[in-house]
Amino acid sequence: MTDSISTGLTRRALLGAFAATAVTAAPTFSNAAGFLRGSGDIRRIRMYSGRTGERIDMIYWVEGKYIKDAVNEVNYFMRDWRTDGVKTMDLRTIDIMAAAHNMMDINEPYMLLSGYRSPQTNAMLRSRSRGVAKNSLHMKGQAADLRLNSRSTGQMAKAAAACRAGGVGRYSGSNFVHMDCGPVRTWGG
Repeated sequence: MTDSISTGLTRRALLGAFAATAVTAAPTFSNAAGFLRGSGDIRRIRMYSGRTGERIDMIYWVEGKYIKDAVNEVNYFMRDWRTDGVKTMDLRTIDIMAAAHNMMDINEPYMLLSGYRSPQTNAMLRSRSRGVAKNSLHMKGQAADLRLNSRSTGQMAKAAAACRAGGVGRYSGSNFVHMDCGPVRTWGG
């Protein structure tokens, strides 16, 4: 991922320069159609992990096409940090996360609490909490648990639910919101 260009720039630096230019030109969410209102012609995801210390600020979709290398980096970032297991994340979940983030009009990255979960990790968490589903969509790479310091769980859940594209669980006591691309539903408080 460090393909060099004759100018000495890495591929990542070149994509970053393009992204900085393109993000300023992206249309507003009021012009986007369907559940991805907020995504525009460019889709970007910003997250950090308190567990691994890693950060990601990635444009993963431009003008109708997913960027394979960017999606692979998102998949790796959202891995099960306990087992280091990587699963291909369902892009619909990433799209919901990006659209909700844009609707909240913030620059703060999401804190990723949980993306993909291996069956072993899910079973361990389930043994400790009755709030973990036996057949969790996390095990299919279709869900994420997220937190923001600058927004309440209510604000986050409202933005995700506005996408009308999957499940939104509000866990106010634990200060996070679950977003998935499963059936449209909401729960929690």
